[in-house]
Amino acid sequence: MNKSTCFTTRDTRLRCSDGRLLAATWHEPAGPARAVAVVSPATAVARGFYRGFAEWLAGRGYAVLSYDYRGIGDSRAQALQQEEARLRDWAQLDMGAALHAAQRRRLFEQQNQGEALGLLWIGHSFGGNAVGMTPGYERADALLGVAAQAADWRFWSGLDKFKAWLFFHTMLPIASHVFGHAPGWLLGSRAQGLPKGAALEWAAWGRRRGFMFTDPSLQGHLAYDRFEGPVHLWNITDDHVFGPAPAVDELARQFSAAQVQRHTLDPQAVGLHQIGHFAMFRRELGARLWPLLLAPVEASTPLLRARLS
Repeated sequence: MNKSTCFTTRDTRLRCSDGRLLAATWHEPAGPARAVAVVSPATAVARGFYRGFAEWLAGRGYAVLSYDYRGIGDSRAQALQQEEARLRDWAQLDMGAALHAAQRRRLFEQQNQGEALGLLWIGHSFGGNAVGMTPGYERADALLGVAAQAADWRFWSGLDKFKAWLFFHTMLPIASHVFGHAPGWLLGSRAQGLPKGAALEWAAWGRRRGFMFTDPSLQGHLAYDRFEGPVHLWNITDDHVFGPAPAVDELARQFSAAQVQRHTLDPQAVGLHQIGHFAMFRRELGARLWPLLLAPVEASTPLLRARLS
């Protein structure tokens, strides 16, 4: 256990409904938890990348759960070429296990403290765009998506549109077949290798008009229209590769019953030259970025506003 004046960390395991175990970490506040949060990673990104952000949240009074998807980070149980995980498994099984653990923690704290606690789901990229496939995700009080999007290549523009088309039509599927997985260098500076099944499903969704939202095999599992609470979705103006604004807008439209707020961050507005897809979670930029990220969703969520003010 790593100790700090503001938080402690505790490694644990999450058991999915199919029996698979996932590596996870609780980041604990120094005193009683005032809210619970789940940090759900981007595609092929391990939970350690979000450690600084999770610790900062713990310093604000959140009990924060971070975790690795099956086949990623410490949740890889075998050689990557042998991992059979699909993206839908991450959403339905892995995110489901994280949500279940967070809900159990919330109920425990509410019983001990004698008052209600909020549950905040924070998703980076895939961790935000796939939450609507997670069973029971409506139990969260608010959703915060950072560069979470509908990754249909048609939402890109100019040269980036051609690059997105090339990525989903050729680079991602070909590399997956050649190497038996999608190499991390193909996915971004913070990404690890991606299991073949997940990579091919991502490529198939990226080629579809409407991304995964029009996949016939998912129609019984998409529940974006069931969430009625606050949904805050952010795009960063220089994130041209993974999170252009139109793709984030399309995800926002899926939450048809929710209280959706769209936010756009320009790096220059916070004195930075670039942020891109990943730098929002860099520890050294946290003082500039994380209060901007959390303030609107806390202000619009009564259980967070009451306990975290």
